[in-house]
Amino acid sequence: MYLQTTYFLLHLQEHKELGMSKKKKTSSQSTRPKAKPRSSAKQQVSLAKEPMLFGKRNYMLMGIGFVVVLIGCLLMLGGGMPDPNVWDESLIYSFRRITLAPIVILIGLSIEIYAIFSRPE
Repeated sequence: MYLQTTYFLLHLQEHKELGMSKKKKTSSQSTRPKAKPRSSAKQQVSLAKEPMLFGKRNYMLMGIGFVVVLIGCLLMLGGGMPDPNVWDESLIYSFRRITLAPIVILIGLSIEIYAIFSRPE
């Protein structure tokens, strides 16, 4: 929308300047250089030349971080009771589910943050 409005204003300005060129210009009228509208082909070419945001190392670290988070989630799985009439706290509140899995997930998220903020090579 902004580009269309800008293009319309430039086109209107050129139209006014053409109308003024038929008349004699007085000293009070300013002569500004015409602004050329950008073509979409040039914009696409300039976008293609920009480097990628992340490098190969960043993507590898993001993949590793994702796998570590997935392992942490898998460590939390389970907890079904063998007998529905018996409650066993050691299955639900085990070290693996309460302590180890959240630590592994936080390590995976830390790897993700590092992968995002590290500079590509």
